[in-house]
Amino acid sequence: MEKLQRIRIFALAIFQAILSSFLGLLAGILYSFGGLIIDTLVSIGWITSSETPGLSFGTFLAFGALIGMPVIFAIGGFLAGIVEAILYNLFAKKFGGLNINFNKKENHNG
Repeated sequence: MEKLQRIRIFALAIFQAILSSFLGLLAGILYSFGGLIIDTLVSIGWITSSETPGLSFGTFLAFGALIGMPVIFAIGGFLAGIVEAILYNLFAKKFGGLNINFNKKENHNG
């Protein structure tokens, strides 16, 4: 076992940004297509709503979430990665870091 005593701040920030952008893409897909389905149902008269006029320019703009949400999530993930790495590095100095096993094979018999 080895101790992970320091994390490279920029490396974790980029990793978090990439992971978060995939979550943002998923959220953008759900938001865009969910809105499209509701607006379509209002337009064809299957449901009524006083909040949405049905298919409109707003429906088209909602598909901007496919680009906007991954970008916003990536920025948030990047900033969170910076904070996480800084906090880990501070606490690892005081408490010794995490024990991590980098070996693929290990004898667990004793």
